[in-house]
Amino acid sequence: MKRRTLFRSAAATLGLGAVGGLFASCARAPRNPYYRGPVSDHFDGTRFFNPDGEPPRGFADILRWRLGDKPAEWPESVPLQAQRRPAERVDDLTVTMVGHATMLIQTKGLNILTDPVWSDRASPFSFAGPKRVIAPGIAFDDLPPVDIVLLSHNHYDHLDMETLRRLKAAHDPLVITPLGNDAVIAGTGLRCLTLDWGEQTEAAHLGVHCVPSHHWSARGMGDRSMALWGGFVLTGGMGSVLFIGDTGFDRGRPYRDLPERFGTLRAALLPIGAYDPEWFMADQHQNPDEAVQGLLLSGAAYGIGHHWGAIQLTNEPREAPRDALHAAVAHHGLADGRFRALAPAESWSIPAV
Repeated sequence: MKRRTLFRSAAATLGLGAVGGLFASCARAPRNPYYRGPVSDHFDGTRFFNPDGEPPRGFADILRWRLGDKPAEWPESVPLQAQRRPAERVDDLTVTMVGHATMLIQTKGLNILTDPVWSDRASPFSFAGPKRVIAPGIAFDDLPPVDIVLLSHNHYDHLDMETLRRLKAAHDPLVITPLGNDAVIAGTGLRCLTLDWGEQTEAAHLGVHCVPSHHWSARGMGDRSMALWGGFVLTGGMGSVLFIGDTGFDRGRPYRDLPERFGTLRAALLPIGAYDPEWFMADQHQNPDEAVQGLLLSGAAYGIGHHWGAIQLTNEPREAPRDALHAAVAHHGLADGRFRALAPAESWSIPAV
């Protein structure tokens, strides 16, 4: 039962993308419902892709995964001692974990949410799909005024329409997201700016730069990789901050040019979970050791590990990413506390550089 449930959960979370890709490959000239634009080094006129990188795996590999090793048993629920009630505004730089890839970044008087998900399930369905095992670290009604939402891509564990509608009603933030995702969220009424890799915009007194990550996208059957994915670098606050929602390590390419472009980053918010089995996941999800390598390549002074412990998507035990990150930090000789896996409701005032 656990194997069957996680298979359905993975398919729902990934927007049935692998299955959709199988059928789309048999169709003639599929139409992109999200984006139309010129061909580039990462867009073929219909789909986005990772230059010189591996595409997401297909349906046969999903079956091999699901018929392989049994996933670890996660608890049905994990108690949250107390939800955090953040300050309304922060002058310096504080990051609070909500859960999975949702974090509140507070810097220089602005409040920024990453990939906001407050729903119980990361799924197109209210009755099935991956379900959070721990409550959000900040109650939705305790959020301070939200100015900006950074939306990295359209998988259901990162783009949750119900949460976005709630944010529109309560805060009306500006959403900044890679190309094509504006069409996905158009029904929410939110203000939205889209960026291609290498582009930037100004939001209040922050610069927001869209940078490449190695991933993919899908919301349903037939739309695989038709909206772009990416990371963001925030500049102009109290030190530059990198946020990546999902990425494969891809020989370090998402990180290598960041020091030249942005100088010393004060903090990098990097995914550390959903990597097992690695033969299937490695191209799209880095493991904790690769996240530490990414931190070093990026030149960031401090790291926060996210995308772990809240929603089960893959095979690893719930606390394995946190434990593996501790081991990787020691293995690579980083100072204790330089790269931390925050749990929901944990808050970190990032030290000055």
